[in-house]
Amino acid sequence: MNTANKLTMLRVLMIPAFLLVLYLGVPGANYWALAIFVIASLTDTLDGYIARHYNQTTDFGKFMDPLADKCLVTAAMLWFVEIGQMPGWALLVVIIREFGVSGLRMVAADKGRVIAAGWSGKVKTASTMVCIVLMLLPISPWINSICVAVIVLTTIYSGVEYFMKNLDVLSQVK
Repeated sequence: MNTANKLTMLRVLMIPAFLLVLYLGVPGANYWALAIFVIASLTDTLDGYIARHYNQTTDFGKFMDPLADKCLVTAAMLWFVEIGQMPGWALLVVIIREFGVSGLRMVAADKGRVIAAGWSGKVKTASTMVCIVLMLLPISPWINSICVAVIVLTTIYSGVEYFMKNLDVLSQVK
């Protein structure tokens, strides 16, 4: 297993640690969870850099890296739903978009086409990560509401853009 894949697996292992800290309610739990989340997020940036720069791109990494990201973000949002900081429907929007985009990518791959991540997807990911970081801090309810709105709106926008740019993939489905 190369360095990039080890960092991806480290991120996967950090997800239960992130949740455990929150559920145990240790003193300063949100700050510990925040530290874990930030470190896990940084491993995503680092493993991508290492994989590309040192030619360590693998099929395992192509599969596991986005899965680890989705699991980390979903874990944080599930916590926010559980504690009443995010409505369940907002998380559902995120999950539906992820399933939809993943399904579209599978159909495209079956046709020999690779659909790379678009600009709006990168903006969605970055803004979601920033919002999760903010939501782990003791912020006012109106900032929390803005964060939820940003997550939902960037998720919808990127999902719609993704499908609009790749409608031809779906038009070929029989």
